[in-house]
Amino acid sequence: MVMCLYMLRLVRLVFGLFLFALGSFLTIQANLGLAPWEAFSMGGSYLTGLSYGDVVVATGLIIIAVDFFLKEKIGIGTILNAILIGKFVDLIQFSSLIPKMNGFYAGIAMLLVGQIVVCLGSYFYIGAALGCGPRDALMIALAKRLPNVPIGAIRGLIEGTVLVVGWLLGAKVGIGTIIAVISIGFILQMTFRLLGFDVKSIEHESLKDTITTAPAKI
Repeated sequence: MVMCLYMLRLVRLVFGLFLFALGSFLTIQANLGLAPWEAFSMGGSYLTGLSYGDVVVATGLIIIAVDFFLKEKIGIGTILNAILIGKFVDLIQFSSLIPKMNGFYAGIAMLLVGQIVVCLGSYFYIGAALGCGPRDALMIALAKRLPNVPIGAIRGLIEGTVLVVGWLLGAKVGIGTIIAVISIGFILQMTFRLLGFDVKSIEHESLKDTITTAPAKI
């Protein structure tokens, strides 16, 4: 029974990571300017010559080190997040199922849908409590240190910072980028509120916890 529940949490985790990757790719295909993290990863790809997905993975691993320094729990979910999102994006891109938008209003619609899907993905994988993603662990760590600041504002600050870095590295920005920066914090906050989800209340299972309790799950 315990093993079954744990497997369900793993399924929820991977499903959430896939949704996050799908939402991220939708914002790219909106073709109105890259959203912040996408701009950062694309800029990193231009700088290093690595593929977009590989930059996403490398960035995630670096942020994990920062999260560890901030004493945020690192779990199996944190590591899978750093690895799978970039690879899921590469897989979705390879499938060629999602076309690039050429119209302004179609691009806006795809951008907003992409952000909603990203937030839903965050809800699923954070809620699995197996260690949230590197970027969300950073968001949560800052939220704990700034309890009077809304979680949406913290997310917006992070998004704005990585956007500037991505732009300086040559990533394409546009009206869609501006909309993404303004809307992501609000959409995240409203998504969590509608789902009755308090991100600060989640007690994540660290890698140490997973290893320690492994015999009980078998």
